[in-house]
Amino acid sequence: MALQAGEILKNIQSPSDLKGLDLDQLNQLCDEVRQFIIDAACINPGHFGASLGVVELTVALHHVFNTPYDKLIWDVGHQAYAHKIITGRRDIFHTNRKYKGVSGFPKMSESTYDAFGTGHSSTSISAALGMAIASDLQKNKDRHHIAVIGDGSMTAGMAFEALNHAGVANANLLVVLNDNGIAIDKNVGALKEYLTDITTSRTYNKLKDDIWNALGSISRYGPNTRGLIQKLETAIKTTLLRQSNLFESLNFRYFGPVDGHDVQHLTKVLNDLRNIQGPKLLHVITVKGKGYPHAEKEQTKFHAPGFFNKQTGELKVAPCEKNKPPRYQVVFGKTLLELAEKNPKIIGITPAMPTGSSLNIMMNALPEKAFDVGIAEQHAVTFSAGLAAQGMIPFCNIYSSFFQRAFDQTVHDVALQNLPVIFCLDRAGLVGEDGPTHHGAFDLSFLRCIPNLTIASPMNEQELRNLMYTAQDNPTGPMIIRYPRGNGVMKDWKTPFEKLPVGKGRRLRDGKDLAIISIGPLGNEALKACEIIESERKIFAALYDLRFVKPIDEELLHEIFSSYNKIITIEDNAIAGGMGSAVIEFMADNNYQARVKRLGIPDYFIQHGTLEQLHKECGYDFESLVEEIIHVCKKSFALPAG
Repeated sequence: MALQAGEILKNIQSPSDLKGLDLDQLNQLCDEVRQFIIDAACINPGHFGASLGVVELTVALHHVFNTPYDKLIWDVGHQAYAHKIITGRRDIFHTNRKYKGVSGFPKMSESTYDAFGTGHSSTSISAALGMAIASDLQKNKDRHHIAVIGDGSMTAGMAFEALNHAGVANANLLVVLNDNGIAIDKNVGALKEYLTDITTSRTYNKLKDDIWNALGSISRYGPNTRGLIQKLETAIKTTLLRQSNLFESLNFRYFGPVDGHDVQHLTKVLNDLRNIQGPKLLHVITVKGKGYPHAEKEQTKFHAPGFFNKQTGELKVAPCEKNKPPRYQVVFGKTLLELAEKNPKIIGITPAMPTGSSLNIMMNALPEKAFDVGIAEQHAVTFSAGLAAQGMIPFCNIYSSFFQRAFDQTVHDVALQNLPVIFCLDRAGLVGEDGPTHHGAFDLSFLRCIPNLTIASPMNEQELRNLMYTAQDNPTGPMIIRYPRGNGVMKDWKTPFEKLPVGKGRRLRDGKDLAIISIGPLGNEALKACEIIESERKIFAALYDLRFVKPIDEELLHEIFSSYNKIITIEDNAIAGGMGSAVIEFMADNNYQARVKRLGIPDYFIQHGTLEQLHKECGYDFESLVEEIIHVCKKSFALPAG
């Protein structure tokens, strides 16, 4: 059922409908869009605060520019709800992040207005620059290319690489820097301090106002406008020699800072900027969660709050979440602090995800031992390598899908030098409603080929604690510990630590008809399936938990292949190159004959939906696993000759 739209919003089917609105109507439209987002997000959870903060900016951009001919790219994309609502998806927005519904991020296959798919940070400037140069080569000189990037996303090296290139490319590019001081947690680093200095500089803002006054008189100055602007730019550079503008130094024309919640002024400014060729940057000041007091006050909490009471701002716990065991993230955070209090060599690192990863627990207790390095996964890995080279024991916590961005550093700076960095890969496997940009679907596959790595995955919270304890106890090389998003299976998880034998799995139950080999928490589903199938069908399945994909437990695999010719492997990772592939490689290398059925993430990008829906699509939900066991046991396998 579609949500109710306001008087103006109900008539907006595309950005072309914005063109006839006067400035007062634009103000009303912003109010209606903001209310629409609040109404939608309180009953259908999603990314909330970021989208509220850019309502006026979104309306102004679509009012001024000719989208989709002009290309508008939203960095990360979790702030694109207003964009989606006014680009023809209002009536289906109630399906946002639902299975086969609207994606929570821009998606090229979903709409021509989504000029580029986003989900990871700091990609927008590079993509927009590529489009701008392509337009230039295709003689589309009148096309504009706009990248909207948050100040948090600007901390990534890729954003600086793109700025460096764009400054000499002379392409028709506008970078809108959305400065709100927060990504999910508060922004960190020197860039944050620099932007604050620009924003509060009286001298700078006085000269900035002179520029806007000049731009407002373009029609009066005509062909002399460019010369006047250049004089003003020179005045700024001369007057602020001690406070040289970073963006000006990279050959961008800098404009701002301006109020990102004044849609009328934004519209005027953007209209003026349309007439200026080349690379330019507009610095916009916004408030994350703008217009919803609870979100403005508690910005981290309302980044993606889940269900909440629209009137009171009280977060609601879904009935299915009540009385559940703690999340793996909480277990990680509490365990790391517990270990760090005993081992002074332990350091915690995260690239801008202290709350999401629960590293904030250690940050609050031992702030000198925990580092948020900003949205900079590559730096996080090599920074950790530097720490390890000097005898420290870094726990580098990165979401699995974000870890893809630091593959080279993992190979070159960590594994090649065999440095004892402990990577805790959060959100491994399918993550649900965030969809393909956030699924941790590939880490086992792309890490398994790297020498010197130890790769493990816990079956439950106690296993996570024990793996973390094992990793820091006289480490000899790098180790990967991957675990999923969400709740575990044990309410009483905080038991004494146990050092686990590296590279050793375990047999969880005996059986005579087939063997199931699992890695990670899916072993719990496999255990239940084995019990059900034995009780109801008298099929006896043995279950083995590998624990380690590398080094793989060859002794255990010899036991399995010597006893069974029907084997199922199950993993929350891409089926191509994952744990099941490792098992088949072992089988081939050791001349065993068996039929192995691999269950995992198929060789295509899984979209968004609940974990239950996505696991079913992949064929390793509980019911599908039961059916697979029955099918395997009924089927007469033809074994290879010889």
